[in-house]
Amino acid sequence: MAQEHSKVAYQVMWNRLISVVEEQAQALVRTAFSTSVREAGDLSAGVYDTHGNMLAQAVTGTPGHVNAMADAVAHFIRRIGRENICDGDVYITNDPWEGTGHLHDITMVTPSFHQGALVGFFACTAHVVDIGGRGLGADAQSVYEEGLYIPIMKFAHKGTVDETLVRIMRGNVREPDQLIGDVYALATCNEIGHRRLVEMMTEFALDDLDGIADFILENSRRATIEAIAALPRMSADGDMTVDGFDTPITLKVKVTVHEDRIVSDFTGSSGLDKKGINCPLVYAKAYACYALKVAIAPEIPNNAASLAPFEIVAPVDTIVNAVHPAPVALRHIVGHFVPDTVYAAFDKIVPGLVPAEGAGCLCNFQVSLRPRTDAPAPANARRSEVLTFNSGGSGARPAFDGLNATAFPSGVMTMPIEATEHAGPVIIWRKELRPDSGGAGKTRGGLGQYMEVGAMDGHEFDFQAMLDRVDHPARGRRGGMAGAKTTIAQDDGTTMNGKGKQFVPHGRKVLMAFPGGAGYGAASDRPKDLVLRDLARGYISAQAAARDYNLTADEIKTVQDAVAKGEIA
Repeated sequence: MAQEHSKVAYQVMWNRLISVVEEQAQALVRTAFSTSVREAGDLSAGVYDTHGNMLAQAVTGTPGHVNAMADAVAHFIRRIGRENICDGDVYITNDPWEGTGHLHDITMVTPSFHQGALVGFFACTAHVVDIGGRGLGADAQSVYEEGLYIPIMKFAHKGTVDETLVRIMRGNVREPDQLIGDVYALATCNEIGHRRLVEMMTEFALDDLDGIADFILENSRRATIEAIAALPRMSADGDMTVDGFDTPITLKVKVTVHEDRIVSDFTGSSGLDKKGINCPLVYAKAYACYALKVAIAPEIPNNAASLAPFEIVAPVDTIVNAVHPAPVALRHIVGHFVPDTVYAAFDKIVPGLVPAEGAGCLCNFQVSLRPRTDAPAPANARRSEVLTFNSGGSGARPAFDGLNATAFPSGVMTMPIEATEHAGPVIIWRKELRPDSGGAGKTRGGLGQYMEVGAMDGHEFDFQAMLDRVDHPARGRRGGMAGAKTTIAQDDGTTMNGKGKQFVPHGRKVLMAFPGGAGYGAASDRPKDLVLRDLARGYISAQAAARDYNLTADEIKTVQDAVAKGEIA
């Protein structure tokens, strides 16, 4: 009976730990300065044992941050040295290879002491709007151009902040108040996690976390291996070609299911790009693990043990295993295509489980605004950096349509127009769903978006594009049709590139159409009532309804008349 009570108590503690790190994450959302954290949720938070094993992660956050950060604390322990870990310390880095993949992510780790003894660590990561250098974009040819590098070091020693480090950071970035505000928000959310952990340990009379750590890790490992053991023992290949910077890049993977692990081998993928779209292995690993875990074991909480059975292999100096000093600022573009590449292989192993391809990478852009230079600027014109996260459509699922304007696999939220315009003198003239962008199928791909972006009078700007699928739309699965491609141009017809910094003169706008997700299954198998519903909602045009789904002219007119009369909302 005592043993059973112990298991129940440990399960309660496990749930409590998840609540603790979720409160930690929400504290970061509430206190962060950058809109990418406050509005988009581009962050992660977690608690670790004294060996650096992740025990629990917050529900709020992105797979790229969380799963990459799972490996980070061990690097902090090694670099700081156990003998130098003190109560009141806070550690910091933005190392792409020992953090979460590029310089624009700040990772902070705080040791947690209880009754004078080290019992674990809290860690969190957030994307910052600027870290100096060229700014967020793919234009750099080495990591040295991409911004200020902060090695793993102490931000605070025994409660005292390193003011020299603060001055260095402030002196090297365009938005010093935002950066330092975010750093303090990261440190504060770790402190909140620590307080809640101590409360839990006091309540359950725990001197350390060893017992609960063993319970979490053993149960997670066993459950994950059981899920893997139920799969067919076989291998399959998958591939995907996307735009790249100047030339297309191809991702290739061989997924092999063993009795107790799944190995994803990316041998054969493209080599390094000259520009900053290369992806460190830690980030590619994060998304490859995520893809398989959500496919076969989504109910098992993320921690070190539930991630361990998913092994990732990639040759050095391929696009998914870039090493120093490769430029990696936009590593998310390649990283976000990793899940669909893995699914192209996994669909051959377990048919009917994974979705069709979606937009993949986020449809992000950064606007660097300044007073106009072609004529006198008004006195209130100012410099500003505005970063906004946006999404295309996700791929159709075997039994459900893809989600409109929803990021998969990253999971970050689309930023509200109001929050974007509050961040600087930028104007979002249009932001709406893009009809006909979701690929036709038995289940339809999610819709992309239209966006039109300009600046307030008196400003010109550099537009840093971070888009893909201009030339390579999302591919349908099992007979589904492709999603729509990305388009980008200025409102005078000037063509623009999907990636890179491009000048936009005073008075001009940037017009974008973000890609749709692909369809799943044959369009002829889609129930007619769903086609009629999509037509009524404006998700598909009359032309697409006739062309892709064989609706008759009379059926189309009936729907259009009902909409006009207000009979269908």
